[in-house]
Amino acid sequence: MNRSVDGAVAAPADAATEFRAFFERHYAELGRLARLLTGDTEGADDLAADALVALWHRWDRVRAADHPAAYARGVVANLARSHIRSAIRERRRIALFWAQCSEHADAPDVPAVVDVQQALRTLPFRKRACVVLRHAFDLSERETALALGISVGTVKSQTSKGMAQLERLLGARAAGELVGRRM
Repeated sequence: MNRSVDGAVAAPADAATEFRAFFERHYAELGRLARLLTGDTEGADDLAADALVALWHRWDRVRAADHPAAYARGVVANLARSHIRSAIRERRRIALFWAQCSEHADAPDVPAVVDVQQALRTLPFRKRACVVLRHAFDLSERETALALGISVGTVKSQTSKGMAQLERLLGARAAGELVGRRM
């Protein structure tokens, strides 16, 4: 025996039709529940939709439940809990990242940063990419070659030529500090 979306015993019905009726009847309610649980207006509809997709995959079990709407609310609550936990973990990772960055960073010398940015813009793209990846992102020659799809020898020559051009533009001392501080 199957139960209809209202909980009454019904003859076996077309599952898709029955699910569609359930969807139309409960989608707005599940969306409101998600909004209230997460506080995320924009993501609540997505969360409700995800819950309904999960319900569709288990529709035989849901339609056989004594209270299909309660089952659906439980799915939304579990998804909301996971959403909130993910958001908290993400905020913690971001806070940890910024805490680590701020420990190592001194106040930037804004005029020097502007000078370096202007000097980098004068370099042809490949030289600029090699210098930035090698010195700002601290990638190895091999990692830089993989990132740019070029040979290690090309990375070496382009980085060397790019640094020489920066030395001419910024002065040897400034370019040396640039490499020492890794931009």
